[in-house]
Amino acid sequence: MSERAVELLGLPEDRACLLLDVGCGSGLSGDYISEEGHYWIGMDISPAMLDVAVEREVEGDLLLADVGHGIPFRPGMFDGCISISAVQWLCNADKKSHSPPKRLYRFFSTLYTALARGSRAVLQLYPENSEQLELITAQAMRAGFTGGMVVDYPNSAKAKKFFLCLFVGTSGTLPKALGTECANEELHQAKFTNERTRFRNVKGKSVKKSRDWILEKKERRRRQGKEVRADTKYTGRKRRPHF
Repeated sequence: MSERAVELLGLPEDRACLLLDVGCGSGLSGDYISEEGHYWIGMDISPAMLDVAVEREVEGDLLLADVGHGIPFRPGMFDGCISISAVQWLCNADKKSHSPPKRLYRFFSTLYTALARGSRAVLQLYPENSEQLELITAQAMRAGFTGGMVVDYPNSAKAKKFFLCLFVGTSGTLPKALGTECANEELHQAKFTNERTRFRNVKGKSVKKSRDWILEKKERRRRQGKEVRADTKYTGRKRRPHF
């Protein structure tokens, strides 16, 4: 889902971008953003999940925050925003003081300000019902966004995914949803996966978790000024299981 969300952002290929990851959790989406050569800042309300991200030594910067209080960054700072399975939680009133419409509007209005003009936000979510979906999209449009919902594999109970694709300052054309032209969604999904694998191989990227992949990740961290262990002949070597 992270890969699909970044794809829907339509980022330029000639430069690295700074992205915001809303509800970043343990940083799994951030790992993919880093692999694509971009930089990111992650926000999450859970200290435990951010602790896991720190232990995993993710490459992005992390912020403990409730996005229902707003996005606390300067105007135009980000080239895009993704969010995986987080925004629907703003529809819940966990406290008496919580008003879902107000929290959603606060989130979307400050997100709109933090994004550069012409950029996009792609928010994957699991709406409980049509009313919740309408509430989310209405507050996004009220905050100034244009765009709409991209539903991948709409006829599949398991593969169906909702992506709210939002545009900042321009009225763009919504990306094409996956699985809308093929009667057999599983075949369509397999074809998409295989094509993506070939595309990634053509781009010459190292296989994940391989020695080259690990060395590239360590080198990126060094360029960011972070402390990294020295490379040795054991770097990237698979360890034997202990019994």
